[in-house]
Amino acid sequence: MLKRRIIAGVILVLGALLAFGMFRTSSSGAGWFAKYPFRFGLDLSGGSHLLYDADISALPSGEVNDSMDALRDVIERRINLFGVAEPTVQVQTSALSGQKVHRLSIELPGVTDITEAIKMIGATPFLEFRTLSTNPTTSLDKNGTLVVDTNSSFVPTELTGKYLQRASLVFNQTTGAPIISLQFNGEGSKLFEQITSEHVGEPVAIYLDGQVLSAPTVREAISGGQAQITGSFTAQEARELVGRLNSGALPVPISLASTQTIGAVLGASAVNDGVRAAAIGFGIIALFLIAWYRLPGLVAVVALILYVITTLMLYRLIPVTLTAAGIAGFIISIGVAVDANILIFERAREERTRGKKHREAIDAGFSRAWFSIRDANIAALIISVILFWFGTSLIKGFALTLGLGVIVSLLSAITITRLFLRALPALEGSKAGDFLFSSGFRSKK
Repeated sequence: MLKRRIIAGVILVLGALLAFGMFRTSSSGAGWFAKYPFRFGLDLSGGSHLLYDADISALPSGEVNDSMDALRDVIERRINLFGVAEPTVQVQTSALSGQKVHRLSIELPGVTDITEAIKMIGATPFLEFRTLSTNPTTSLDKNGTLVVDTNSSFVPTELTGKYLQRASLVFNQTTGAPIISLQFNGEGSKLFEQITSEHVGEPVAIYLDGQVLSAPTVREAISGGQAQITGSFTAQEARELVGRLNSGALPVPISLASTQTIGAVLGASAVNDGVRAAAIGFGIIALFLIAWYRLPGLVAVVALILYVITTLMLYRLIPVTLTAAGIAGFIISIGVAVDANILIFERAREERTRGKKHREAIDAGFSRAWFSIRDANIAALIISVILFWFGTSLIKGFALTLGLGVIVSLLSAITITRLFLRALPALEGSKAGDFLFSSGFRSKK
């Protein structure tokens, strides 16, 4: 008995310290938890939402999914360079007019300047190599030289920026002009060698974001996967281009379809409303548990407070990006935790009506309720996993907080509540004991 009371006391002290640490951090920014602040999603912190259409017309049907995944990864790397906290980049597929439309949904929490957000994504270049078509459009310049129309006479090849391994800046030793040197990976090197060997004596154009940078004439097949870009750009522009290419050249061209900005004021209002709803709901639940179950109900309330503190701590340490749907999942998980306590107390009350003592009834109540609690929590976890696996970013936030809350609530109900109840003093045979361990609005005799 003494050992249980010591453990229960230690748990209470630790819970109080965690609560104080988080409260101190939120109010003054000090303390160990300052390293792990809450992370809020786009709907709570404000930010920008961009939707891009992907042009997959030049891709074989079997490469669409892989190319869209590569596009998502490249955009994520590009955004991360700007220090945006918890960006969300997702591939979306929908059917419009009988055709599949592939889109990229981008959420940028904290970026409320839509122009900055568009620049952040649009700065990622789409690099491609094009060869001369079979029927090129030509004309004579003022000197009588045959000139190929680069806007309509070149056709795309399979060699694009997704095969780029790295880009570097070099300078022409004679003129001092900046040159961008490209190094392709193994597959890109094979494609480049094949293209140059098949088009000896013809120009191969290098396009960036749909604009031709240069169209050098191939003198011989080039192996090793090295190419060069020359153009009318300054050294600073060349450096920026090298950085953009190294951060990720787009494997698929994209175009902006829609934009949306969510203000920080709206996000703060959603946070306040969610916290207020959780506080009111928790208060009503606590009053009900204490009024109906008395001393066990009070113990359950203390265990629920520890559950809330532990869950919020995990949200900060993992970290979990909280959205409005995520807060809803957390509130529902509190209800799941309460449900487990109610099952235990009702089973314990049944055992008391059969003449068992308080502690015997509590132990029997836990044993009888365990199977129902286990099955209900496993069902909730399965639903959370399914929602997280197949859902959108909004649904995933709900599923994650609900699933994490269910796991913590299961441990809280089975261990913390049971430990606290068994640490209570024995009050057998006394009126106070009969009242404190009874349920309802009348004491059971």
